[in-house]
Order: sequence, then C-alpha cells, then structure tokens
Amino acid sequence: MPFDKIILGNFPVLQTTAPELAKHLLDSLQRQRRVVLFFANTNFVVKCRGLSDKMDTESVLIVNDGIGMDIAALLIHRSRFKENLNGTDFTPYLLRQAVRPLRLFLLGSKPQVIGRAAEYARQQLGQEVVGICDGYAGMSEIRLLERIERAKPDILLVALGNPVQEQWIMQHWEALNVPLVMGVGALFDFWAGAKPRAPRVVQSLHLEWLYRLCLEPRRLLRRYTVDIMRFLLYCYRYR
Repeated sequence: MPFDKIILGNFPVLQTTAPELAKHLLDSLQRQRRVVLFFANTNFVVKCRGLSDKMDTESVLIVNDGIGMDIAALLIHRSRFKENLNGTDFTPYLLRQAVRPLRLFLLGSKPQVIGRAAEYARQQLGQEVVGICDGYAGMSEIRLLERIERAKPDILLVALGNPVQEQWIMQHWEALNVPLVMGVGALFDFWAGAKPRAPRVVQSLHLEWLYRLCLEPRRLLRRYTVDIMRFLLYCYRYR
C-alpha cells in the first residue's frame, strides 16, 4: 500500500490512519514481509537525527506521534496529519485487529515492569507472549538475538527509549527473522500500570505532553523547551 509522506527533520513520516496502517502491517505479517515501525514525536526527530539515512528504506515505516509533529507539518508544509498515531494507542489497536492471537516478544523496561506488561498483553489483549527480556538483563547481544530467534515471535516490541531503541533496532533488525519490529517507548510502563495515562479529556485536547511534564518535570522539562526549538530548526532546515 503506497502512503503519502510529509518530510519532517529529514524523516519521511507517513500520512495515514490507524485502520490503513493496521491493514498494511497485518498484510505484511501474513505475507512474511519484514517491516520496522517507529513512532516519531519531537524527541524522536531530535535524538534520532543521525539515523535518518539508515531509516530511508521501504522496510522502515515512520508515523507521527503527538501534537508537535502536527504543528510542524502545518507550519512548514501547510498540511496536517490525518490522525495522531502514538504507540500507546496504536499497538493494542493493531493487536485487536488480528484474526488470531499474535506471538509477542517484549524487550526493554525495568525487571519489575516487564513481567506485568507481559501479563497485561496476555490477559487484557489476548496475545501470546513467547518471550521477555528487560533492559537491564546484561545479556550479550548474540545470546539475546538467539533467544528471540528461538521464540519465533510475530512482533518484537522494543521499549528502550529514544534513541537507544532505534539504534538497537537499526543495528540488529536485519539479523532478526521477525516479521514486525516496533519501537514502543514507555508502552510497557502503561501496560504494567507503572505510569498513568492522562485522563481522556486531556488526551482529546492534545495536552498529554503537559500531563506527563507535570508528573516528571526534571526528566521532561528540557524535552519540551530547548529540544522543541531544536526540533523546529531541524524541520525548517530539512523542509
């Protein structure tokens, strides 16, 4: 399925919707066409800018996550994205569209979180979790790749944060015989209940970023001040 794209910060971001994207990914799974999916927010564009050339391939799909991407598209290209496609909402949506439970391997997050996230995927989403590995396991890359290979997942969910998860995926995905690899950021924290989602009304007003900033001001203040300016400069430079 061909997608229109909007270039932001030298990244080709798909102009699509959740139903269109889910159909494309599930068709690719059925045909065993390998795909990588990234959810690009303003932090992604700033932190992963050195990976843009490696991501310039048909096998890598990048979608928009957050109001900042929409504002930049409007300012620079006089265009808006059809829909906000953040990984927290899209991932369970994708899993629920599958005609059968999918085999998941969860990689990343804290040891006390990933087990609860796996249980959520099994109990609440009805999926088959075939393997987990937290982001602190200290497992050698060769052993980890072998473990993922033996598990034979349909989808590998990588939650190591920007830009570590993107670097890890781009370094290893060709060696992985996994149909779909996704960088999912803080998804496991939400599944495990370790971090709360913003109330629905806050999400509908596109203010979830402000809710998260209030919860974690020391970690996120730079992202939503200095890094926002860097993001807009990159978008303008590579307009």
